[in-house]
Amino acid sequence: MRAWPSPDVPGLTETGPPVALHDTPTGGLVTTEPDGPARLYVCGITPYDATHMGHAATYVAFDLLNRAWRNAGHEVSYVQNVTDVDDPLLERAERVHVDWRELAERETELFRQDMAALRVLAPDNYIGAVESIPLVVTLIERLQAAGSVYKVEDDLYFSVTADPAFGAESGLTRDRMLEIYPERGGDPDRPGKKDPLDCVVWRGPRDGEPSWDSPFGPGRPGWHIECTAIAQEYLGATFDVQAGGSDLVFPHHEMCAGHAHVADPTARFAKVYAHAGMVAYDGEKMSKSLGNLVFVSALRNSDVDPMAIRLALLRHHYRSDWEWLDADLWDAVDTLASWRRALSLGSGAPAAPVVTEVLAAMAADLDAPRAVAAVQAWVDATLGATGHLADNSDPDAALTMHSLLDAALGLAL
Repeated sequence: MRAWPSPDVPGLTETGPPVALHDTPTGGLVTTEPDGPARLYVCGITPYDATHMGHAATYVAFDLLNRAWRNAGHEVSYVQNVTDVDDPLLERAERVHVDWRELAERETELFRQDMAALRVLAPDNYIGAVESIPLVVTLIERLQAAGSVYKVEDDLYFSVTADPAFGAESGLTRDRMLEIYPERGGDPDRPGKKDPLDCVVWRGPRDGEPSWDSPFGPGRPGWHIECTAIAQEYLGATFDVQAGGSDLVFPHHEMCAGHAHVADPTARFAKVYAHAGMVAYDGEKMSKSLGNLVFVSALRNSDVDPMAIRLALLRHHYRSDWEWLDADLWDAVDTLASWRRALSLGSGAPAAPVVTEVLAAMAADLDAPRAVAAVQAWVDATLGATGHLADNSDPDAALTMHSLLDAALGLAL
């Protein structure tokens, strides 16, 4: 599948520190230590509606990780999927009387445009669920050989008890898992399952739904196994970070790890599991089911500067839950105007300490609010109380700051 064009990113003369991330399973900071290229898997969209701010916050967050690794001197191998066949997509296509393939491609293209506008670095491998079906089939066959797959009518299920470490990624109690599971696509009450938490890996044919031939009969992949198969194919049995929104901790990332552990008991799968917080609007988590969405494309089409959207996101730590307020966007527009005014002067307050501080902030669990505060302090010092260039200025400050803002924060001003 085609990704979007990546922006050119300037290099920095200073190398950033090693990058530490909050790891969901351990609850602590883990310093990433890539062996070769840093390997990142970020779970992608199910393309049945446009990119909202919750999506944008997640993909901007892990774009910051991509940039922090690069600034620390690492090459990065980045993989993202697109769940271009799944129940929500098929249901939406039927409801609006559009072919599901047309809907998936239309919304994926809109997502590409939004990511390009926000200067999110494109994945090296952007893989759709449909094109990953041969990978999924191979992985299911490995799970079958391990005795961890069984049949319920025409569907195949993965037995979670086959993974002795099941539950370690989320850290949830079984009762909490059972509470969450039906809210996030699970079917704990289906008759014939060995365990209510078992998940489908191959869904047999249904009337009016697409299906593909396989050794198990016609059907289509389950959601979780798709990501496991793609990650292992393009990043290997063990890689550095699996990332996504916090609503993916369970069941999605837990199930992904379970598939990987059973298929290859020597595999660790992800070394770190990193999760972005949820974004609310009008007092509720922003979600398609509630309809309380702020779309990136709608703002872009209203001539809102995409860099203001990105700055509004950067003012919140990626792990925090927060609420999108329209006033914050307009404040970001005003802030960028003052930053551009400071940069237009050419000279400015000394920039070298700002570079060090911003790189340190981004290496410390992607602390974008701390980095933004450092840039604001430079702007204030550059403009001074009168709004004009202060004394004792650095003649190359603007050039340095332009590069820093883009390389570390993805802001092209």
